[in-house]
Amino acid sequence: MGPLGIVQFGSEEARFGTSQPSFLFLPSCRTLEGCLVTVWLWMEQVTMSDRFDCDNCKESLYGRKYIQADGGEGDNPYCIPCYDSLFANTCDECKELIGHDARELFYEDRHYHEHCFRCFRCDRSLADEPFTSQDEALLCNDCYCNEFSSKCVACDKTVMPGTRKLEYGGSTWHEGCFICHSCEQPIGSKSFIPDKDEHYCVSCYEDKFAPRCTRCKKALAKGGVTYRDEPWHKECFVCSGCKVQLAGQHFTSREDNPYCLKCFGSLYSKKCEACSKPITGFGGGKYISFEERQWHQPCFTCTECSVSLVGAGFFPNGDQILCRDCNTNSNL
Repeated sequence: MGPLGIVQFGSEEARFGTSQPSFLFLPSCRTLEGCLVTVWLWMEQVTMSDRFDCDNCKESLYGRKYIQADGGEGDNPYCIPCYDSLFANTCDECKELIGHDARELFYEDRHYHEHCFRCFRCDRSLADEPFTSQDEALLCNDCYCNEFSSKCVACDKTVMPGTRKLEYGGSTWHEGCFICHSCEQPIGSKSFIPDKDEHYCVSCYEDKFAPRCTRCKKALAKGGVTYRDEPWHKECFVCSGCKVQLAGQHFTSREDNPYCLKCFGSLYSKKCEACSKPITGFGGGKYISFEERQWHQPCFTCTECSVSLVGAGFFPNGDQILCRDCNTNSNL
């Protein structure tokens, strides 16, 4: 784009004719592309036979303002109305041309007069304000947040774009508003436990709601076992004898104290007369009892010939038990 200019007559230099042109600079104005254009006063010797016409309407530009537009073969002069009609952009808001002397703003290939670049909701000027676009409507930051941003369920204020927030269960909180219901400290990115409409940090929830281990009296945050309707940590529910963990294995009890089967058999079970090992009766094992003596079923055999005496007659002979044949032979 060339300079905005005006041809003037009547200067002393023009009247008497000067061989060299002289220039008078006037204040600059801003074009629609945002470039500075300088207004000139052109003063040189002219004659009535010289023509200086608008390249579009062909009207004389003597004594009128004009703009020289950059062309392929040189700078072409245009009167102001022609220049605006040919080259000016149309305002996306008011649909009128944005004249050469108007301040023009553009956003995403859309052009606006400065006074037309306003918030769609509150009509506030957006020329020097942050803004956003929603469905091609321009909105100031405040209107956008009020209409489209979520609100904090704790303080009922807008969660501004770019601020840290937390979302859970379809609700939104400012980071500082998402606090433990008990200690009222911000939970932030730490673990928490919901209880109805309230949220607790783990330590507060355990102190307030979690059951306590029968042995160590500390809270059970997760897992654990139940014995006699009482909660235990898995690591606390151990054999009273060898202290091995009993969770997931068979056990029994004596006077409310839990024991693994091995310890219970060693400590409290009667011993087999034959093998001297404990007779527990666990796991479906059967045993034979006679007077004050007990045998594992497989161990209840004749002392002499080792034939099984289960379901058969037998004869006690001191510490021995004999089948019928061995008892007959011993009496011969």
